[in-house]
Amino acid sequence: MLAIDFIGYDGTHPASFIYGLPKGHESYLLLLTATPAEFYLPSEKETPAENVRPLPPMPPFMGDFRRIPGPHAPGETRRFAPEPLPAGEFRRFPAGTAILYTPGSFVLYKACEETYVNDWIRFRCDEAFADQLPLKNQPFQVGDAQYCHDLFKLMTWESTLSNSDGSEVISHLLKALLLKLAESCSRPITNPHAQEMLDLRKRIYNNPELSWSVDAMAQELHLSSGYLQSIYKSTFGSSCMEDVILQRLKRAQDQLISTAKSVQEIAEDCGYNNVEHFCRQFRKFLGISPGRYRKEHAERIPAAPKHLTVGGADVNLFPE
Repeated sequence: MLAIDFIGYDGTHPASFIYGLPKGHESYLLLLTATPAEFYLPSEKETPAENVRPLPPMPPFMGDFRRIPGPHAPGETRRFAPEPLPAGEFRRFPAGTAILYTPGSFVLYKACEETYVNDWIRFRCDEAFADQLPLKNQPFQVGDAQYCHDLFKLMTWESTLSNSDGSEVISHLLKALLLKLAESCSRPITNPHAQEMLDLRKRIYNNPELSWSVDAMAQELHLSSGYLQSIYKSTFGSSCMEDVILQRLKRAQDQLISTAKSVQEIAEDCGYNNVEHFCRQFRKFLGISPGRYRKEHAERIPAAPKHLTVGGADVNLFPE
């Protein structure tokens, strides 16, 4: 069972923002930051009474109670009496950091730059569902923060619909989000340019026909050509230009099978200015010429019907 309490994305707060709940929420709280933030990490050792400190100052509200702005419904006010701050420290984490707070867990984080922006969801579920993300109550950097941000947006939009199937859709989206975050837990990010490399690879995959060059990519990312090639290959196991070539050839394979374009037209559509160069690369990487590839696949595909019956009438699909 999954129940969403509150959800939102791109919540923006000033530099004075601080959010804290000593006893946590009754539900799970999942955050994804779009800007750097500081999270308070309690130490594992028990705090001696003489070392207990009060919570940091927050905007006063009704005497001894505190009003805490943060990821909850518009107009909702969270109040709690001042409680001791356990031993620990604030640690700064970069944009693209996620954390899943479990019910009843200590929560305290704050802005550390001019603005603080995050996505959030508070939800209730059984432990098996939440266990899809093995790391809890600890911040970690996300491998593809934009992908996860898009899932937050989809869940938020879906939650505004009255469709009876909406809750099932959100459940699948949240499961996908937790599984994606779990990938980041299993493969910690050590490359400070990981998100830039991922964004670059997405652009290559979506637009292989563009005039790609290592020098142009490096200049756009403000990196040296050698360093770009090194970190790209260490991240994905292939060079950026190898990805360009493979995606161009993948597109060419599809067009050879599904269109009647000439080999020259296909070469141009895939980013090649020289058809001979295209044919050489096609044969080098796929072990066959484009013409032979088209012929072999045409022999495996049944001929398309020339006529189709529609409403009892015979329709000629390929009129003279």
